[in-house]
Amino acid sequence: MVKDIEKQRMKAEKLSKALQNKRAAKIFDSVGDSYLKLGNYDLARDCYFSAARCSIKEEKFLIGLEFYRKAGNASLFNDQILKASDFYREAINYISKLRSTSYRNQKFVLFSSLSYLCLFIKGEQKEGLKLVKKIKKSVDDTYFKESPLIRLVSNLTMVTKEKNEKYVERIKKDFDNLKLREAEISLGKQALVIAKTISSLITELKLDKNVYTTNEIINLTLVIDSKPLLEISNQKFYNYKLNELKITKIRVTLSENLTLQKKPEIPQIIVIGKNKNIDLLIKSHFQMENTKIGPIMLSGELNSSLTFYYEISQQLKPNLISPPPSLDISIKTLRPPLIDQTFPLEILIENKSEGEALNLNIEVYFPEQIKLMRGTLKKQIYSLKPYERINWEINLKPAEAGDYIIKITSKFNDPDQNTIEEVKEFPLPIKL
Repeated sequence: MVKDIEKQRMKAEKLSKALQNKRAAKIFDSVGDSYLKLGNYDLARDCYFSAARCSIKEEKFLIGLEFYRKAGNASLFNDQILKASDFYREAINYISKLRSTSYRNQKFVLFSSLSYLCLFIKGEQKEGLKLVKKIKKSVDDTYFKESPLIRLVSNLTMVTKEKNEKYVERIKKDFDNLKLREAEISLGKQALVIAKTISSLITELKLDKNVYTTNEIINLTLVIDSKPLLEISNQKFYNYKLNELKITKIRVTLSENLTLQKKPEIPQIIVIGKNKNIDLLIKSHFQMENTKIGPIMLSGELNSSLTFYYEISQQLKPNLISPPPSLDISIKTLRPPLIDQTFPLEILIENKSEGEALNLNIEVYFPEQIKLMRGTLKKQIYSLKPYERINWEINLKPAEAGDYIIKITSKFNDPDQNTIEEVKEFPLPIKL
């Protein structure tokens, strides 16, 4: 049987070379049907395409369009979705050749809608919608608006924008009016599986706390709940067993003061019916008025074959505050401190934090055995900015030898006007 089919295909090729396109197209079509029944979709596709080209050469455009449709459908049976879209799009080039306005309306809508469905399940919805909008100007307005296929395109487009299941229900209710063929029905229902996923998937963004300082890592958890998607496998209408959802890409929109510190591992596999928590680490750099996280765009696959995009429109606005300023106070003797001799002592104040210290008051205390010879024991500073430092010298003269303690107190305000007080003590041994 296969040999007979192959002989017929070779005969059609000879007729095509002899420019007997009408006879060749008829045989190519018959051979394509035979290959389709045998499940040899590649050869069936090639035969239908050859039949289409022969018919177009004979200017039998309506028949040629039918063969383009069959070539596209053979590709669908073989899961060559984008190849099918190419056939449908190529067919559109010849629709304007049809004399009948009715046929032109019908074919423009049919082939653009089929191409849209192919592109939709491959994540190229915008390209498909662009094609439908392009053919609109060639179709009667009333026919376009009332077409069940255009309603299908419209509802699929809306469900991606609004994530509202009412559009899925509208498509299901209107599905029998589409008048699609076997492969096209499967294509339409795969698009519906994606639409159902987009409208039913539950997502949530969570922060580990409400307030962060600008030197902290923000822990963001993306929660994905796939339990509502069990309905796809349970409903006979979809005729689709959905096993897993795979997140292949996560794109996070952040305000300019935030950066993604660590990207989550990709892909993330979610077994249908289960929850998945995906952790993201975000680094904050500085304060700004409108700090925000989101929206987040997910790229995903269903059963590693259907591609979809899902936008999490939720936005979080973490409250960022400056970390409390912390002062590093130290002293340094610039000459060995000896009894009855004056020596210089340097006092160093450093702000080693990211918070500004305001209204800073510093006071130095010595035991009575040490006399201040020159300098001041009190300092008032309006502002000590992050990583800024000040120092000053005083001259001291010890009257007695011994191990003494120098005490330095500091009192200041943080940027939120909270008062911070610190006391530091330093040993000062005096030798004879």
